[in-house]
Amino acid sequence: MAAEARSPRARYREQTRAEIKEIALRQLAEGGAQGVALTRIASEVGLSGPALYRYFAGRDDLLNDLVRDAYDDVAAAVGRVGADAPAGPRLALRALGGAYLDWAVAQPHRYLLIQGGPVPGYAAPPDIVQRARAAVGPFAKVFAQGEATEAVRPVVAEMAGWVRTDPAAAEWLHAYTGLTADDARAGTALAGTVLAWSQLHGTVGLEVSGQYAAMGSQARMTLLNAQLDMLADAFGLR
Repeated sequence: MAAEARSPRARYREQTRAEIKEIALRQLAEGGAQGVALTRIASEVGLSGPALYRYFAGRDDLLNDLVRDAYDDVAAAVGRVGADAPAGPRLALRALGGAYLDWAVAQPHRYLLIQGGPVPGYAAPPDIVQRARAAVGPFAKVFAQGEATEAVRPVVAEMAGWVRTDPAAAEWLHAYTGLTADDARAGTALAGTVLAWSQLHGTVGLEVSGQYAAMGSQARMTLLNAQLDMLADAFGLR
């Protein structure tokens, strides 16, 4: 069935919201989340201050949309790798990590927006948690193929307990791996994912903040691959 045609008013609203977000992203790149100013955005779009609130209820509402878009974009970048991952879980893990790192390096202002609260007092709505989990789903699929060594078994045990008591986490894990909360591999898949995410953001955060600049342009990928390979060893990924 053909999609229902949108009215001119709906198209105008969509275009105006997109323009507002484009300006906000530019402000974000120039001055961080604190630099996103609704009054300046309204002036640039050609709206009065009150008129802007017909499109976004306030700065947090606008930031929520920017965070949603960023998570959707990184999930798409990681998902493309997941759909065409190299043979074997170890190489797949490297490819997934590299895709996320490349995304963050290409647009550091968006990476910084989604890591931690954009502004003091900001509270992300629940749907953003689901978007964040979509970005790590392909990692869970990789680690579901592993077998934890002694070094990471305490983390596996903790994650197994978590997924048995959190229906939303269990549903997410099942969607990406086919595992149920009671499956013996559920804790392994989650533990590997959480540890990979921690390793990944250590490298990404240092790169985005310029800490690797003196080491040369390839340092970030060399370091990340070494970290992910050690994690692959810990989970018996080949």
